[in-house]
Amino acid sequence: MELIYTILDFIDKGGWVLWWIGLVLFLMWTFIIERYWYIYSQFPKEARMMVAQWNAREDTKSWHAHRIREAWVSIAREALNQRMLLIKTLIAICPLLGLLGTVTGMIDVFESMSGQGSGSARQMAGGIFKATIPTMAGMVSALSGIFFSSRLEQTAYIKSHQLADNLPHH
Repeated sequence: MELIYTILDFIDKGGWVLWWIGLVLFLMWTFIIERYWYIYSQFPKEARMMVAQWNAREDTKSWHAHRIREAWVSIAREALNQRMLLIKTLIAICPLLGLLGTVTGMIDVFESMSGQGSGSARQMAGGIFKATIPTMAGMVSALSGIFFSSRLEQTAYIKSHQLADNLPHH
């Protein structure tokens, strides 16, 4: 319960943009987790099926057989890399939303200062603190996804090449 109050206090300090960053972060991690689940749970079954089908073929040496092999490997690569562009896009959106929050926060700071007619350093520092929270949240959100999306891409590359190696072309 304490965690929920801490998160709500953080969002209150950072403004409405943090809700959007939270939504993008949730979607990004949903897709990252789904990709890991596919690569480590579903894809091995599909790869074993492809290898078994390939080994069951009588013809694995003709030009036609090689085109079938290339098509199967291509289909596997597509399946492994599915949603990777979406994940990268969500990663790129996080800091942009953070910047939007900072800009709108600074506008609020200057607007309140001009309305009150004062330019005290204390008031400005508090407002700048509140305005920079979305940038920090956006950057941390993006950084959390960059590492895992890079690992996903590398793993997909390795798995697709392993599949190609397991479909021998004599």
